[in-house]
Amino acid sequence: MKKSPQQRKLERLLQSSKFSASGFMGTDRRGLWEIIDEDAAEIAKRGKTMEEVAARMQQLTDLAEQGLGDWIQVSKNLHVAVDDNRGMIPCPWPHRVRCMKRITTARHIPSNTGVRWSDLNIHLIKEHGFFEGKGSPFRIEPGVLIDIIFSKD
Repeated sequence: MKKSPQQRKLERLLQSSKFSASGFMGTDRRGLWEIIDEDAAEIAKRGKTMEEVAARMQQLTDLAEQGLGDWIQVSKNLHVAVDDNRGMIPCPWPHRVRCMKRITTARHIPSNTGVRWSDLNIHLIKEHGFFEGKGSPFRIEPGVLIDIIFSKD
């Protein structure tokens, strides 16, 4: 299928650009829509929706914010912390969304594994189903994310 001019422009913006020096696609050789489709399949396979995942990420960010940089115990198995940076970053999609430059880290205590995300990641997942390309500094593996943020006590 031939890409529209808007799709080509968006894919260029997702490479290293004024929005992100390191880019959103990383070293991934897959096209944008292939990345989105494969990640959506992984989310669905695990019985979740993009909205549920983004809502949980936002909930954990909000809880972590109360710790002012210190770890907050969410449950026996899950701790979260937030690192607040100054400034905003725009969404690369053609709309006027800007997100705070804030990084949340969730740590699954029993497995000693963690995952981190930005406020922009939450938006990209909720609104665009985009977890970023492999090799991107802020790529989130959907399965790992779900295992950690929805871990049971």
